Amino acid sequence: MKKIIVDKKDFDIAQTLECGQVFSFKKVEKGYEVFSKDKYAYVYENEKSVIIETEDEEYFKNYFDLNKDYALLKTELSKFEMMREPLKFGAGIRILRQDLFETIISFIVSQNNNIKRITKILFSIREKYGKDMGSYHAFPTPEEFSKIKEEDFVKMGAGYRAKYLSKIVGELKRLDLEKLKSLPTENLRNELIRLTGIGPKVADCILLFGFSRYDVFPVDTWMAKMYGEYFEKETTDRVKISKKLVSIFGKLSGYAQQYLFYYKRSLG
Repeated sequence: MKKIIVDKKDFDIAQTLECGQVFSFKKVEKGYEVFSKDKYAYVYENEKSVIIETEDEEYFKNYFDLNKDYALLKTELSKFEMMREPLKFGAGIRILRQDLFETIISFIVSQNNNIKRITKILFSIREKYGKDMGSYHAFPTPEEFSKIKEEDFVKMGAGYRAKYLSKIVGELKRLDLEKLKSLPTENLRNELIRLTGIGPKVADCILLFGFSRYDVFPVDTWMAKMYGEYFEKETTDRVKISKKLVSIFGKLSGYAQQYLFYYKRSLG
């Protein structure tokens, strides 16, 4: 395997993987095994560096967004007083550039769900229907995924989300995902919300983690609570909250959301 060695000053692998943006990884004795699409990496740290061992060097350089200057990004975000403590607390978070199809499926599974169960369902999908890569299974391609029946998703614990998963590939086939990438964020969000099982929050997660759109702010219970503390206590309209926060953070909204989410969820 090839090794990618990264200064750990702006990269903490635990914070990056465990901040709620991704579910296809396993904690092992000395680090993490990371799975994306049909790719695999073993990631661990020493005193000074994060080491990524993989056969797919370029894929994981892009996946971990290693060409982005996070020191500069955090300097920009620190201009907002409310961001200073979250930036210190989660200083090593990086936003991953994930496979689009896997991201769509992952966040449909994620709705009204907990991380342990989400992870279990996604690994069941891999192990039952993905290509055997030797020591792990790939995430199913859209064609492979389309052969899974609703009752199979139910057996894997997907619950009511099973009907969404059984329909989504057919709906995605009618869309040109590559063409969608050229749409402005608001238009792209509207296209996603038309799909079965995708509401505003899930759409924003897909935009951020699958399309790398940073001018979005996914709002869940933790972010609504944060908004009540900093802004309007009586507001429960999550779409309104999201729009307000995007008006504040602009093109840095997605980054701000991850630091705030990790901070709030960790401290309770």
